[in-house]
Amino acid sequence: MKEQLTDILSTLPPASAPVSAEATRSQWQRWQAQLQVRITLPAVLPPLRMLLVWDNLAGHKTPEMVLWLFAQGVMPLYTPLSGSWLNMAEAVQRILKRRALEGHHPQSWMELMEWLEATAQGWNQQPTPFIWNGRRAERRRRAKLHRCSGSAAGTFRKLQRYHKNGSPSPK
Repeated sequence: MKEQLTDILSTLPPASAPVSAEATRSQWQRWQAQLQVRITLPAVLPPLRMLLVWDNLAGHKTPEMVLWLFAQGVMPLYTPLSGSWLNMAEAVQRILKRRALEGHHPQSWMELMEWLEATAQGWNQQPTPFIWNGRRAERRRRAKLHRCSGSAAGTFRKLQRYHKNGSPSPK
């Protein structure tokens, strides 16, 4: 894994050093700002070169691997544990990518990062509400459905039952 990452890093342009150690730390912390679980960053950080989004395998989270990534200027970001959330995250990524890049061709990774961040900030001003509509949601909806006389038809409002004489039955 380290060899593959080293090969990928070798294809990237050299890291541009921020003005100060504080600027470098700020750059790293910016990518952790919204995470529920933050990784403790080492005291000394190199310039951030790459974001690595990967799954939650135990080998990806060992202290030795994470410290090696930090030393290379790589910030690991882990995908959600639930596959359904991962699918939703990928859908949001596709939307952001399309909005940020449509008709444009970035000349550098910094330009790309600026465009993606600006797009996300713009979207956050008027967010698009998503409704999760997976299989579990459908089962929950069906569970709330009141069936009509054993047919497939139903209503979400409880039906009032009537006796043969026309009076409502007690609840």
